[in-house]
Amino acid sequence: MARLPGRRCIAFDARGHGLSSKPAPPYAWRDFGRDAAKLAELLELRCAIGVGHSLGGHAVALAAALGPGAFAGLVLLDPVIRPRNRYTGPWTEARFVSKRRNRWASSDEMFETFAARQPFDAWDRRTLRDYCDYALIRAGDGFALACPPEVEASIYEASPLPESNIYPEIAALPIPVHVIRAGRFHDPADLMRVSPTAPDLASIFERGRDTCLPGHSHFIPMEAPDLAAKFIEDALALL
Repeated sequence: MARLPGRRCIAFDARGHGLSSKPAPPYAWRDFGRDAAKLAELLELRCAIGVGHSLGGHAVALAAALGPGAFAGLVLLDPVIRPRNRYTGPWTEARFVSKRRNRWASSDEMFETFAARQPFDAWDRRTLRDYCDYALIRAGDGFALACPPEVEASIYEASPLPESNIYPEIAALPIPVHVIRAGRFHDPADLMRVSPTAPDLASIFERGRDTCLPGHSHFIPMEAPDLAAKFIEDALALL
């Protein structure tokens, strides 16, 4: 947002994240899209550019399908929209997420711990600083993660459920959709950096465009915020 001066930029904390409410699991992926669509309706958005990374890409794509007219284009940064044949059941390998460290003395401690650790060592330093500053909420005499590990684990596990498949809705989108995919990591053992995006995702859209970035992992906007801002500017130029 800081790299898009003069633009009205709207960001919000999804359910289970940040300062938004945190209902007990399970979490349904379609609810994130419905929430985004409702917010666009309440804000009376018209012809906006929807931008989403990872879960956010899935959510904003569904929101555009549910609220025609709210969005004039989409920029999907390595969205978790899997190949059609991957929506077969829960992702049980994601259970490790529930064991994330959830107590910190400060955001400084978190930053110092993560700065040299994969995948954070490849992130833009200011982005990592923001991540640590806003990832925590006060908890007693210390801090806890604003997205509780059990919530995050539930979201991960639900990503390949059949009901998370939004192809029937998004295939009918008539607006330009730019899919930017990570291309650097393809090792299934590297769960946090491998791209979850269907390689042919852009082809399902009437006005889809595909860009693969061999030098980047799933965390494209964290590694290259300037590049992410350029993709958004390119989308705005089409209006």
